[in-house]
Amino acid sequence: MAIGALLGSALLAVPVTAHATAAPAPASAPAAAAAQAAAAGLDDPVKKDIAMQIVSSAENSSLDWKAQYKYIEDIDDGRGYTAGIIGFCSGTGDMLDLVEYYTQVKPGNVLAKYLPALRKVDGSDSHAGLDPNFTKDWAKAAQDGEFKKAQDHERDRVYFNPAVQQGKSDGVGTLGQFIYYDAIVMHGDGGDSTSFRNIRKRALSKAKPPAQGGNETTWLNAFLDARVWAMKQEEAHSDTSRVDTAQRVFLKKGNLNLNTPLDWKVYGDPFHIG
Repeated sequence: MAIGALLGSALLAVPVTAHATAAPAPASAPAAAAAQAAAAGLDDPVKKDIAMQIVSSAENSSLDWKAQYKYIEDIDDGRGYTAGIIGFCSGTGDMLDLVEYYTQVKPGNVLAKYLPALRKVDGSDSHAGLDPNFTKDWAKAAQDGEFKKAQDHERDRVYFNPAVQQGKSDGVGTLGQFIYYDAIVMHGDGGDSTSFRNIRKRALSKAKPPAQGGNETTWLNAFLDARVWAMKQEEAHSDTSRVDTAQRVFLKKGNLNLNTPLDWKVYGDPFHIG
């Protein structure tokens, strides 16, 4: 979806060194469950599904993110067609990457013929060479399990894995990793001032992440402040409710592990995960 998506996978993280420690005394069942919840990152399958539902509430006004593989429309944000589970865009390179990858794993697929056009429209909002049948063929491709896997693959490679990696490097928990993920989905990780890395850089001028000795809540508030600034630089993203009435709500409640139940609003619409 975002400009500079190609650079998403290049996000650097500081490696974590493991240290051998004495085996802890057996914990009680509730304490063990609490410790397990605290240890779970956004890459835990349950947490990842929650993340996808929250992003879908903002991107598609629905928690049913698995219904979005077939989604495609031009939302008039200057990025051409926006499509799929993460908002791959014809104008920002990530849709091109997706169709190229899909064609590698399944040559001759229904979208392969659009690769020359996708290369030409990259960087613009043009539909040249895509209309009139691209949207129909996208929906047709979305019936193919291999195309769904390709969307999952590119989501993880460009957005999800870099966000989780940076989050763990910064010492933030599941909520913080989600906050990073939502930011990189919208803004990408390119060199422009509103990219993920520069949102993080802006936040670093106000606070420090836990890995640098900072308070996690203070750091995440600083990051969200920088995120809101970035969103307001572009008319298409000027509604900041996905931060104000969603992520801030979880943070104010101290829900750093993104534990359910979750209640939030996006664009005024209420959502709930039990």
